[in-house]
Amino acid sequence: MNRRDSFVRLGAGLAITSVGLVGCNSLSGRLLKPKRKELKADLVVIGGGLGGCAAALSALSSGLTVIMTEETDWIGGQLTSQGVPPDEHRWIESFGCTRTYRKFRNAIRDYYRRHYPLTDNARQLKNLNPGSGSVSRLCHEPRVALACLESLLAPFQAKEQLTLLVQTKPIAAELVRDNIRSVEVFSMGTGHSLILNGSIFADATELGDLLPLANCEHVTGTEGKKQTGELHMPDRASPGNQQAFTMCFAIDHVDGEEHVIDKPKEYDFWSGYIPDLIPAWPGRLLDFNYTHPSSGTSKRLGFNPKGPQKIGIINLWTYRRILAQSNIKPGGGFRDISLINWPQNDYFLGNLVGVSDAERNRHIVRSKQLSLSLLYWLQTEAPRDDGGEGWPGLRLRKDVMGTNDGLAKYPYVRESRRIRALTTIVEQDCGSENRALVTGKKESQVQAKRYHDSVGIGHYQIDLHPSTGGDNYIDFAALPFELPLGALIPERVSNLIASCKNIGTTHITNGCYRLHPIEWNIGEVAGHLAARAITNSVRPKTIWENPKLLSSFQDFLRKIGVETSWPPLKTRWQDG
Repeated sequence: MNRRDSFVRLGAGLAITSVGLVGCNSLSGRLLKPKRKELKADLVVIGGGLGGCAAALSALSSGLTVIMTEETDWIGGQLTSQGVPPDEHRWIESFGCTRTYRKFRNAIRDYYRRHYPLTDNARQLKNLNPGSGSVSRLCHEPRVALACLESLLAPFQAKEQLTLLVQTKPIAAELVRDNIRSVEVFSMGTGHSLILNGSIFADATELGDLLPLANCEHVTGTEGKKQTGELHMPDRASPGNQQAFTMCFAIDHVDGEEHVIDKPKEYDFWSGYIPDLIPAWPGRLLDFNYTHPSSGTSKRLGFNPKGPQKIGIINLWTYRRILAQSNIKPGGGFRDISLINWPQNDYFLGNLVGVSDAERNRHIVRSKQLSLSLLYWLQTEAPRDDGGEGWPGLRLRKDVMGTNDGLAKYPYVRESRRIRALTTIVEQDCGSENRALVTGKKESQVQAKRYHDSVGIGHYQIDLHPSTGGDNYIDFAALPFELPLGALIPERVSNLIASCKNIGTTHITNGCYRLHPIEWNIGEVAGHLAARAITNSVRPKTIWENPKLLSSFQDFLRKIGVETSWPPLKTRWQDG
């Protein structure tokens, strides 16, 4: 095993350095390393994001013992430590997700009904949207999602079926041929490392951190049009051409008060920054003009925390609002809270993957400066509808994100390392225009590829944000798609399952397979796949290869509420 006496790894913007402990043998005087503590479980889930939580829950419900690690102190990934309310498709309230994901969404709504002084009207809404945000039918605060996830896991922790290790990162892996024997992790809380032994390992980290440690073949960035043949793939293959990431934050507005933060150190840079790297960007990054993703034209965004905006295509204040004062009874001290994840704080001057630890840390620090600069600009210089400048009453809500600086605990990651999988999903499978070209049908008549090994469904616009390689938005229509089991299984490493946005997609199809409901679906299937493989004493790949085992697995998934195909088009349009 690659035992490391010293290493440097990054947490969420924090450089972590550890030196292995040594002891003294009093007889020989030699320095000896103490034996590292070892833990064992049926399934070891590295990464406690949305996919990781779903993988752990499904494996636990199947009777497996599970160890799950999480780099931050909040499980839940996109919904919690990254702060982003769910991006979902238009049919989400009727179909298009797993039964357990729907149960989780309902738990979030019930949490507000139990613990918040909702108005009578809001309380009675079946599909309560706590933030009344326009981006989602379920905009909510990160802590509520955290509380619901923790409550789902609590019974398994109580009976010691689940071991949860927060503030813990993978640092090494031991392999025997193509099989992972153990993963070494480092606890940022204790300063010690642990050896985690398991029969099967799931990589549910936000960046696919286990893949290089386990020597699992993987891809980053753009594959290039020549390799994939995809209509919208950039021409050049470039591992370093990756989507922007974002350091989100939350704010409210206290009219008549002054809450202007100290001027950020990099404000002069960011306030004047023009994204020359990105073609057709209309001007400064800190401005309400931006490139409209699907049309590619310059559009004006609006912003007004006091009411409807008079200028701009949408009001950014309500776009990702995660708590709406109008849903709360008067007199309780509640205000609107808006989550800031906008084009203006997308960071595309460097990557989190494929760079040194020091460079990654530098980009995280700079992305935080960008987000703080955006807030300072909104407070002091941003143009208002009434002709004035700035909203000094905007207040950074550090409590919402649970951090001292008020920014999310972890960057909002859109693109991870991706496994070289048994099945790679390409644009020809699910992109509306590309699918029509390969099938010879009209776009209005075409459907996404049907996979014989489908283990889930999802839908979202193929939505890629500006990239570090200089691509502007790549944003176009996608078809309601299926999730092939082969996309979760690496070509070679035999007991590793991809469990979040690290599945076998391309740079392009990642744009619709990375969102909240499909990540949960991926993780849930991964946990059940691990249980089925262990029960039958076979590799996960064997279940995919064996028609009888595959069919039995799919029947089981459908029985427990995992949808594997979309309803007929007519039904969808009626319910949308």
